[in-house]
This record gives sequence, C-alpha cells and structure tokens, in this order.
Amino acid sequence: MGQPSFEASNAVVYVTYGAFLLLGTGLAWKMRNQSKAEFLAGNRTQTAFPLALNFIAAAMGSGILFSYPQLGVLAGLQGVLVYAISSACPLLIFAALAPIIRRKCPEGFVLTEWTRQRYGAVTALYLGALTLLTLFLYMVAELSAIGQVIEALTGLDGLPVVIVECIVTTVYTSLGGFKISFMTDNIQGAMICCLIIIATITIGAKTEIKPELIADSGLLNSSLVGWQLIYILPVAILTNDFFLANYWLRAFASKTDKDLWIGVSVAMVVILIVLTLVGCTGLIAVWSGAMSPDEDGSVAFFLLLEQLPNWVVGIVIVMAVCLSTAAFDSLQSAMVSSASNDIFRNRLNIWWIRGAVVLVIFPVVVLALKAPSILQIYLISDLLSAATIPVLMLGLSERFYWWRGFEVLIGGLGGILTVFIFGTIYYGDAQLGGELILLEQGLYTGDWGAFGAFVAAPVGGLLWGFGALALRLAVQYVMSRVRGTRFDALDHPAIEPSEDIDALADSGEEATTSKVTGKFF
Repeated sequence: MGQPSFEASNAVVYVTYGAFLLLGTGLAWKMRNQSKAEFLAGNRTQTAFPLALNFIAAAMGSGILFSYPQLGVLAGLQGVLVYAISSACPLLIFAALAPIIRRKCPEGFVLTEWTRQRYGAVTALYLGALTLLTLFLYMVAELSAIGQVIEALTGLDGLPVVIVECIVTTVYTSLGGFKISFMTDNIQGAMICCLIIIATITIGAKTEIKPELIADSGLLNSSLVGWQLIYILPVAILTNDFFLANYWLRAFASKTDKDLWIGVSVAMVVILIVLTLVGCTGLIAVWSGAMSPDEDGSVAFFLLLEQLPNWVVGIVIVMAVCLSTAAFDSLQSAMVSSASNDIFRNRLNIWWIRGAVVLVIFPVVVLALKAPSILQIYLISDLLSAATIPVLMLGLSERFYWWRGFEVLIGGLGGILTVFIFGTIYYGDAQLGGELILLEQGLYTGDWGAFGAFVAAPVGGLLWGFGALALRLAVQYVMSRVRGTRFDALDHPAIEPSEDIDALADSGEEATTSKVTGKFF
C-alpha cells in the first residue's frame, strides 16, 4: 500500500512523457508545411466533440489535486460544490460571447484583436500584457503543481519531472503550434476522463468511511467562508477566463456556433462532475481517518491514496501527467499566438516567437520551484481580471458606443487602486492594504478582507471608468470650444464595411489581424 517503488515510479512518469513526445512530434511532422495562420490558430475548423475534449483538457491541470480537496477540508461540501460550479459554468461565456465577437471581428482569434478594433492599440497592448502575464502565472502554477504532485505520490525529486515536461511540450508545440496542442489535447482529454472513472471507482470501493467521523467533522455544515465563496469564486473565475487565450483559441476554432455551444456544454458537465469528485476526496480523507480537519487540506488527496494499492497510485500518476501536459501545452501555444498577435501584429517571423517562449520557460521553472501556494498564484491574476473585464466588456454592447479605451485603462488600474484603498481602511494599515492586492493571506482568513477585495475591484473599476469618461468628455468639450469645432465625442461611430465571416472562412485567406483600429481617447 502507498508509494510505488523508485524504479516503478520513474518508469510510469517518464514512459508517459515519452509517449506524449512521440505522439506530438509525429503529428507535428505530418503538419510541417502548414502556414503561419494555421500555426497560430484554427479558426472555424473544429466540430463539437473535439472542442469538448479540448476544453476538458485545457480547464483542468494537475493543480486540481491540491486546491479542490483543500477547499473541501476548509469549507466542507458547500465549498466543494461552489468551487466546482464556479469553475465549470463560466465556460458557457465563451459559447455566448465568441459568436458575437467573431461577427464583429471575423479575422481575430484572441480577445485582444477585438479589443484593438474596438478600443485602439493602447488598450489592446494593455490587455495583451495582462493576457501574457496570466498565461505566465498559470504556467508557473502548473509546473509547481506537477512537481509537488510527483513528489507527494512517488517521493521523486520534482525538478527533473518539471524540466522533462517543459522539454516535451516545448518540442512539439514549437513544431506544430496550435493544431498540435489541439490534437494532443483530444487524446489527453479522453485519457483523463477514462482515468478519472477508474480512480473514482477504486477509491469508492477501497476506502472505508467511518460514520462517526462524518458528524464530528462538521464538513456538511455551512460556514462563513463557504458563503463568501458563493460571490468570490464566480467573479474571480469568470473574469479570469477572459484572460486565458487558450480558451479563446478553442472557441474561435469552432466550425459553427452550434458546435461551440454543444462542445462547451458537454465540457462543462464533465468538468463539473470531475471537479466535484476531486473535491470530495478532501471530505473522504477526513471521514476515513486519513487526516484530521485541522491538518493542511492541500495534501488530503495524497493522504487518502496512501491507504490504497500501489497500482491505484500508478493510475493517478499517469492521470496527473496527462492533466499537466494537456494544460501546459495549451498555455504554451496560447502564449505563442498571443505574443505574435498582440505585440508583433503577426509580422515577426514565427521562429523568433518560438524562441522567446523557450526563453520564458527558464523563469517559469525557477518561480515554480519557489511558489509557496498554487492557489495564491491564481488569485493574483483573478484580482487583475476582476478589475479589468467589467469595464472592458461594456464596449461589447452597442448602447455603450461612446465608451473608449481611456475608460478601460483607467478603470482597470483604478480597480486595483480601489482594492488598496479598501484594504488600508479595513485593516488600518497601508502595508496590509498593499498585501491585499496580492491576497497574501489567501481566501480562507475568516475575515472580510478577500471578499471586500473582490467587491472593490469590479465596482471600483467601473467607478473609475465612469470618472475617466467624465474627464475625457470634459477635455474634449473644452478642446472643441477652443478650436471652434463641433463637439462630436458622443456621436455614433462611422460603420466600417466588414467582410462576411463565412466568405472569409471559405476563401482560405490568411487574415489574422484586423485592419480597423478603435479610438483610445
């Protein structure tokens, strides 16, 4: 019972990575003659089932084995259900918004392309920077998670595993781009579903729950943290999903809007079930006596596995490697596509972009080995998105035609400043107010600091945005009076002739950037 032997652990881990390397490079060789547009994106090429598998693979990294059981121990069944629903349901936003954005910006494949067309180059660069930062943080979190998972399951040093994963995914994503990531995610997504089923049945059959511990644990009761998370997690995860270019690439890859709706809906249901099952392992670990409710909940899953046969641990190791590889190669290909589009407007030779992504791997590995908390890495990005996305998405409505990039930029930055102001007032200390921006105390402090931060970020962002709007209109009004020209800041914008989206899809043209640039000020 417990850990497999040193030899068996090495064999399982590195044979799995070797199989993915052969699979990825083999597929990349077959598609070695693809164009730059095909390398960066796959607009209107995929049907519902492959989309579903891809969203499943991209949405669940190995970090779920830490964060969901941890929340189960801290906030009980209420926390598990809230976290699972909050993680799965926001995927529907891509099915709802991607068709709208695709009609407005048919040549785009990431959110920043529409942002450039709607708000101008400055706002697009701002969103592009936040997107790349989010992808970078998620890469750090994923490598940190897989290193810790392998150490917990096998006792092996996590550093060689992290390095091997980086080499494997970098090789095949550099050669094949988005399409390789998409194809490997299909296989990895199917494998994840099968392995989850096997692991769930085995844990259910082999684990002995002690009924007397269920009532004593209090994990079926509601809690303050559980109620706070009903607001915090939907806001944090929904807004942060907008920064994840790997999701947008897959949404725009759908052949039709119907394929997108079906694919995302299937993925949402599967992800909801899987995350609920993984989160419940925290409850089961307590109820089986594997740990007490006062212990560190992040290791609940692994303490539970210590009571199970070695072959079950072997299956979980393969599942963890699949989860991590699928998530990491999606992030890498998204970073290539985002950097090429957002910074270099797809004019730079793709090999330079590939080289830059390889260089980024080094600081990612270094930070991954030092990262104390996987959840905290996500939270930093969540707070940035909570401040920025509400003011950004106002421009998707035609009623807000007068909303410009200046308001988005000031609103996003102002939202973060509002978090600092709130924290300083709430704690009575400017240093603690600054620490609240990084959520250094996490979500589970038992006070209202984290909750207040996630209220302050979007509300403050909108208030700063409307304040910026008033300032801009005042400046433009004064300038029009000084120059003797008509005040036209509230005029409807001229309608630009747009290419028919289906004609663009059928033409085979490599249109990857918009020719229209919106107004910043």
